[in-house]
Amino acid sequence: MASLSRHWPRVAVTLVPLLFTLMHASDVLGIGVLQRLDDIIYDARLRATMPRTLDDRIVIVDIDEKSLAEVGRWPWGRNRLGQLVDEIFDGQKAALLGFDVVFAEADESSGLKRLRQLAQTELRDQPGFAERLNQIQGSLDYDATFAKSLEKRPVVMGYYFTSDRDGRTSGTLPAPVMQKQALLGRQIKFTSWNGFGSNIDQLAKSAPMAGFFNSITEGDGVVRSVPLLAEYKGEYYESLSLAMFRMLAGLPKVEPGFPQERFLARNYPRLESILLRQSDKTLAIPVDDRVAALVPFRGSGGVSGGSFRYLSAADVLAKRVPPGALANKIVLLGTTAPGLLDLRVTPVGETYPGVETHANVISGFLDGKVFVKPDYAMGFEVVILVLSGLLLAFALPLLSAPRAVLLSLAVVSVIVALNFWLFLGYGLVLPLAGALVMSLTAFALNMSYGYFVESRSKRELAHLFGTYVPPELVDEMVKDPDSYSMKAASKELTVMFCDMRGFTKMSERMEPTQLQELLNGVFSRLTDLIRANRGTIDKYMGDCVMAFWGAPVDLPNHGSLAVKTSLEMSNAIRKLNEEHRAKGIPEIGIGIGLNTGTMCVGDMGSDIRRSYTVIGDSVNLGSRLEGLSKTYGVDIVVSESTRKLAPDFAWQELDRVRVKGKEQAVSIFWPLAPLDRIEKEQTSELKTWAAFLKSYRAQDWDQCDVHLLNLQRANAKKYLYQLYSERVASMRLLPFDPGWDGATNFETK
Repeated sequence: MASLSRHWPRVAVTLVPLLFTLMHASDVLGIGVLQRLDDIIYDARLRATMPRTLDDRIVIVDIDEKSLAEVGRWPWGRNRLGQLVDEIFDGQKAALLGFDVVFAEADESSGLKRLRQLAQTELRDQPGFAERLNQIQGSLDYDATFAKSLEKRPVVMGYYFTSDRDGRTSGTLPAPVMQKQALLGRQIKFTSWNGFGSNIDQLAKSAPMAGFFNSITEGDGVVRSVPLLAEYKGEYYESLSLAMFRMLAGLPKVEPGFPQERFLARNYPRLESILLRQSDKTLAIPVDDRVAALVPFRGSGGVSGGSFRYLSAADVLAKRVPPGALANKIVLLGTTAPGLLDLRVTPVGETYPGVETHANVISGFLDGKVFVKPDYAMGFEVVILVLSGLLLAFALPLLSAPRAVLLSLAVVSVIVALNFWLFLGYGLVLPLAGALVMSLTAFALNMSYGYFVESRSKRELAHLFGTYVPPELVDEMVKDPDSYSMKAASKELTVMFCDMRGFTKMSERMEPTQLQELLNGVFSRLTDLIRANRGTIDKYMGDCVMAFWGAPVDLPNHGSLAVKTSLEMSNAIRKLNEEHRAKGIPEIGIGIGLNTGTMCVGDMGSDIRRSYTVIGDSVNLGSRLEGLSKTYGVDIVVSESTRKLAPDFAWQELDRVRVKGKEQAVSIFWPLAPLDRIEKEQTSELKTWAAFLKSYRAQDWDQCDVHLLNLQRANAKKYLYQLYSERVASMRLLPFDPGWDGATNFETK
């Protein structure tokens, strides 16, 4: 354990990928790359394990290009479809027929409707026309002909659900197979739609058994699953494949299969399975959280795929198929013709016939082979991640590189083997990508950390921070180098911006070398004061210096140290100006802004140049405060958050301001001196000033004038009082504003 304690940063690094993958597995943070990788793994595993054998129980009668060329373009006349149905059952003796097409509109191709109109209008007086029409209209009513061929036959019609803004509907829905009451009040997340396109009423009455043929298209455009039950207006309808399977099984009742109560609460929001119950027999079909089943693809699909036998509809219609070739077969009528748009992108083919997806599902039902992502998939993934992640995190730091490689390979091998065993043996589709990525990333991070981080010496640490922090802080840091790094972190710090006043004017009057010497001298004095007070130099920006307190070494009194430094810097500039006056050099001034808050601190920049710096809103506010020093005629402006950390100083509140980019107003202050150095006259002046601010924010301008008069008598040269005299005079002209919060808005930086 003692050995492991020295490697806790390395352990922590390894736990980072574990944390992210756990958040992904728990649906707290969806990582699209991992989901896509899981889909790729599933698709590859499915292709690798497909049986690629012919299922002779199911035959697809295909409306293919040959059929369209021979019979005519789709849709065909319903009289032809009636002949096709008669041939499938009477000539071929099929056991069941399912339609992967919908007949949502009446067939008017015979011209019967127009003939009836003529009989009522232009030809009503034509002798024999009406009589002859009555004789032949039965043969011209193609819908009736088709409906008659469907009656009392094992036929399952097809239809589809839609979701659009208007919720359009057409045709007649079949009876629902389950009511909401069967769910016992549980809120199950069914796939739901708000519209449908179903068969015309005449056909729906002749063949009342029907199922929807919608599939589920995933985010990558691939069809991997089909919903077995779907919700429409509070009632539940079955898919085409489930309806055909139920008809084969004698139409058992559909019931929800809930998880066992001893394991899960009554309000668990998903089904474990769909139960098909008939007398004393019950068949459970497992479903996922969308009440859907993954399609158990048998092969690559299509006529040449070898999974199912395809017969051209034209050959069946023309009786070119030997009689009895479909005897006791399950027949699906669908299309592979590209122009009829029933080709899908699936894991096993990019132009996969939609009708064959239903054939695969029915085949899986018959074999008891249904792939499903179980309700405990999330828990399984979390357990695998935690066990393998913790093993790698605590074992890898203690192992040599070769042994670390062997352990990582062993962990990955066990994870993959377990996942494949559950898939092949039990049809369970469980996540794998998260565990693989976590294991490989954990290994890579461990090896990288050990090579690049733990080999650093104390001298390297001193080299990193020596240009930023005082030598005494570096000496303190090298005693425990593992506690410090350049990595970005959020911490409460105090930041300082110090800008020179009058520098531009001097640059116009002085030679570059003189200006350089002057600037270096000023910066040296200010830098010495910052470092003497344990501050960290961030950067020099022209005539501005930026520094902060509290990092890389924690300083509990960082706010107080920053205020102390700013007062010392102000005194140093006054002394420097005395020297300038003696030498005839122009005087300079400074403006300092201080703010305390949470900032991001660390090594930042580009691949070419980086620096140890701070960023964040709190830093930006510090910069804004420095700019306000000139507005208020003071050399130091401090935020309220910094003032609270420096109670040992006397303060004069300057204003409440709302700076550019910030909606919240902040109070700003001017540090006068340490409390033990404040004079009695200054204390009295501060009390009068506090009374003035109270009247100012109450918009009592008369009382403001009284207080300002007393303040200007006490300190006539103070610019702050002149500023507020002008403000009061201007605001007196405005009406009383009950919504004013007393803040001054600044729209520029």
